[in-house]
Amino acid sequence: MSRHFNPFDADRPLRLHCACGQHHSQDEHDAALGHDQAVQTLRERSEQEDFEAYSREFVEASLVKALFPQDALRRRFLKAVGKNTAMAAIASVLPTASLQAMAEEAAPLEKTSLKIGFIPITCATPLIMAHPLGFYRKQGLDVQVVKTAGWALIRDKMINKEYDATHFLSPMPLSITMGLGSTPKPMHVATIQNTNGQAITLAMKHKDKRDPKDWKGFKFAVPFEYSMHNFLLRYYVAEHGLDPDKDIQIRVVPPPEMVANLRAGNIDGYLGPDPFNQRAVFDEVGFIHLLTKELWDGHPCCAFGTSGEFIAQNPNTFAALYRAVLTAAAMARQAKNRELIAKVISPAQYLNQPEAVLKQVLTGRYADGLGNVRDVPDRADFNPIPWQSMAVWMLTQMKRWGYVKGEVNYQQLAEKVFLLTDAKRHMKALGETAPAGAYPGFKVMGKAFDPAKPEAYINGFAIKRS
Repeated sequence: MSRHFNPFDADRPLRLHCACGQHHSQDEHDAALGHDQAVQTLRERSEQEDFEAYSREFVEASLVKALFPQDALRRRFLKAVGKNTAMAAIASVLPTASLQAMAEEAAPLEKTSLKIGFIPITCATPLIMAHPLGFYRKQGLDVQVVKTAGWALIRDKMINKEYDATHFLSPMPLSITMGLGSTPKPMHVATIQNTNGQAITLAMKHKDKRDPKDWKGFKFAVPFEYSMHNFLLRYYVAEHGLDPDKDIQIRVVPPPEMVANLRAGNIDGYLGPDPFNQRAVFDEVGFIHLLTKELWDGHPCCAFGTSGEFIAQNPNTFAALYRAVLTAAAMARQAKNRELIAKVISPAQYLNQPEAVLKQVLTGRYADGLGNVRDVPDRADFNPIPWQSMAVWMLTQMKRWGYVKGEVNYQQLAEKVFLLTDAKRHMKALGETAPAGAYPGFKVMGKAFDPAKPEAYINGFAIKRS
């Protein structure tokens, strides 16, 4: 049934206003709701039969799509072995290593009281909103989502087992697994938390310096060395002829401190996560130079993950976490929910941001600080598929800029961190040929990336350290 108007439905009164009769449309009704009402409305939507069916199908489809990125391969596999055998085989290659990830009846949980870390940015939307909407509780979990000051602290708390799972920058599980900047500890990406959702923001005084070739001597902030922000900023300026290690300065600044540093003149700009790009516009201290989706549409930013040890010791608990976060991602992907989600995650215990700022980020209708109102519905999205080719690209950038020395086994690392490593063995045991993996190609700034040829990709750049 339409949420708005259907003049051709003989069984439905034709009202030119919302259901409560006080607003011109259902959208205006949603906008007028308070925080608690927004939470309740989203909970009710999540319990509707059509959403529960959508969510179940979304979870299953997301997982299967990660395994079979080419639909023709999926169809051939299903026709060759039949549905039941296919489901058993597919279950063995999922991050949960169990059909429980998709089952309605949860297996007994090994651990129910959990701590999950997060940084207060919109990238963490699914992980955060699963808390007030009761998605963790519905899976039998007592989850404490813990706001954390910075990414180094997130890393340390995961290594020290103070957090059971966390909001990661998607390159972090790779770097921690490899022992880059920390003690090595195997980590896994369970889902991508968000795609797109970042921007390059510049101080207002640089309105006349939109060409990156004019940025020599600029000071930029990124949230962490092992971040898509750092890699995309380096990529962007290098494509415009600047050496990111010589022609500009790149500093690590926690996202909540970026706007204050821009205001104080400590930095000229940042490639950072939202909502802090939009917050700089809101506070009239910066403008949005470009959205990172203009560099790579559909790029990953943050991920939800945990250690290999936690998964091995708590497989059913991990499956329950997986279901809760993917259910939240399914809800966040629906445009009709975005304004209400902005209300739900805006309070102090979560993002502590003006609702108007979050609404602009999540709906994609936003002021850019240059006098324009732009409409980009997929400015931020919440596609959970952890493509292994994304991991390979991140590794190429780590090697390109000298974070990794020597030989890199790109495929082995990608499959170890972004999907579990014994997947193909299980399918082979069933007598079936395992798919090659989730390695779709893509383009970054118009340049094609072939995940099968990472070294050739690195060697194709004029500016690099390796």
